[in-house]
Amino acid sequence: MGSPPMPKMRNLITDVPGIRVGNADDTKLCSGVTVVLPDEKATAVIDVRGGGTGTRDTHALEYEGAVDEVHAFVLSGGSAFGLDAATGVQTWLRERDIGFPVGTARVPIVPQAILFDLLNGGDKNWGKHPPYQHLAYQACDAAGDEFALGTAGAGYGATTANLKGGLGSASVRTASGVTVGAIAAVNAVGTVTIGGTPHFWAAPFEVDGEFGNLGIPEKFGPEHLQLSVKSGPPGQATTLVIVATDAEMDQLMLKRVAIMAHAGMARATYPAHTPLDGDIVFALSTARKEGPDDPRSLSEVGNAAANAVARAIARGVYEATALKTPSALPAYKDLFPSRA
Repeated sequence: MGSPPMPKMRNLITDVPGIRVGNADDTKLCSGVTVVLPDEKATAVIDVRGGGTGTRDTHALEYEGAVDEVHAFVLSGGSAFGLDAATGVQTWLRERDIGFPVGTARVPIVPQAILFDLLNGGDKNWGKHPPYQHLAYQACDAAGDEFALGTAGAGYGATTANLKGGLGSASVRTASGVTVGAIAAVNAVGTVTIGGTPHFWAAPFEVDGEFGNLGIPEKFGPEHLQLSVKSGPPGQATTLVIVATDAEMDQLMLKRVAIMAHAGMARATYPAHTPLDGDIVFALSTARKEGPDDPRSLSEVGNAAANAVARAIARGVYEATALKTPSALPAYKDLFPSRA
């Protein structure tokens, strides 16, 4: 008997076996939370390239940490107030007896990164308790193979310099049979489209018309390289990414994948990794397949991750819908309806 057929790809990070994703968001708040849940404890790392980050519980992602397993990941709106989201995920996991064993206790390890969406016109007068813990718990309950893109989850209130941002995802299977997926909350300081055109910076990496199939502009000149960034002080922008693979890897190998995955951010946003943003890539392995055994095969996984990240970022903007607030930026499909 031969090997069973590979499952059909959904073009989502959940194509990586052992990964579920849940979103929860609030229309009035104009913000939300995205949770990535491995079916089992995962090995993971973090790689930070932006100048203004907001994170929680990332100690387990460092080589010198005493804890070498992760039980969930959280991307959240709300800026520093959103860091409360990880508590909601920890509560959900603890109820299911999932966590790092410490004697008879179990402590869920839940790394998190946040984005700034406090000035998007939503009602942020939440009183004594930010809603992110509750939203994160809801996101865990909703986790599955399918999830919404665009104005959803952590991308609900996100923006770019000129268009509504959002939540995007993409996946790929390498020639060696390894599955790689990415999810991105796109709140970039710069642009995801080229100049004032409907063309995406990530166009050379597009698969099956997933964000319009427009390619790059027929004529590309210096005018397309004019820099456009969000107005206002630093700390209001970031792109948050989680990359997953089913290839078994240790933290050192995953660190190289995360480093390479940042190239996808630079391929899809202009500019990237500035002092004005908090660009972060998490990378994790579900260890369902034999991992790379030499630098060349490790590079194949890292390159696939970079391409998936670029595509996920473009899809986050392409699939977004505009917020219903007075100061809302247009969504891509509103500004370019004939191209959608």
